[in-house]
Amino acid sequence: MTDTEVGLASSGAEPGGARRVRVLSYNVRSLRDDRAAVARVIRACAPDVVCVQESPRYWKTEKAAAWLAHKTGMVILAGGGRVAAGPLLLGNLRVDVLELRDALLPKTRGLHARGFASALLRIGGSRPFSVTSCHLSLEPAERLRQFDLLRGQLRPGEPGVIAGDFNEGPDGPGWRSLAAELTDAHAKAPWGGTYTSVPEEPYQRIDGVFATPDVEVLGCGVPYPLPGVAEADLRAATDHLPVLAALRIPAP
Repeated sequence: MTDTEVGLASSGAEPGGARRVRVLSYNVRSLRDDRAAVARVIRACAPDVVCVQESPRYWKTEKAAAWLAHKTGMVILAGGGRVAAGPLLLGNLRVDVLELRDALLPKTRGLHARGFASALLRIGGSRPFSVTSCHLSLEPAERLRQFDLLRGQLRPGEPGVIAGDFNEGPDGPGWRSLAAELTDAHAKAPWGGTYTSVPEEPYQRIDGVFATPDVEVLGCGVPYPLPGVAEADLRAATDHLPVLAALRIPAP
């Protein structure tokens, strides 16, 4: 997929030390559907970092994460194990991990264990920035508490990105509270498609990318309908559509 085809900034260094970074958020539904299509979608989006949700966590978790990394030409950065409880961070070979920040969240009896896959990263000579992949609860009260815990993944004065399946749209209380402090990337610089559910009924935007105010959003949205991402693959891969964001990380 070329830059002209996607209409979204490529990754790379800029004069002065700022860095363009592409972050993809994708719920892969435990790779239960067409996992080869999942890998093709990720490769076509040419991301620097992938925030995966619902990485397999109950059966051969490490093998499944390694398979996905291999098939997408990436490496595992964080998550994928018992602590993160589903979320996973993948990155290309230019990404350096400076600090792991995976977190297992307090669990409500009878509900799934959930966590964050999180790390402090650097690409080339960029300023260090944090990335957190999350998959929040279906239960409203627990989900609202998890929105609050997301803020703890960010450090004062540090650029940061939070991406994932929030199981809540922009009208929800947790989404609104997070958007009051961070930049909702698609709302700031809409690009591509908006709705992230497959099939599209009901139309939902429950997957998203948020960034700290010092991270400039160049564009964000679902990479379809655009050349390079086949509609058949998007529908076969999982029940969510991916969200791709181009961001400018500030200079060191």
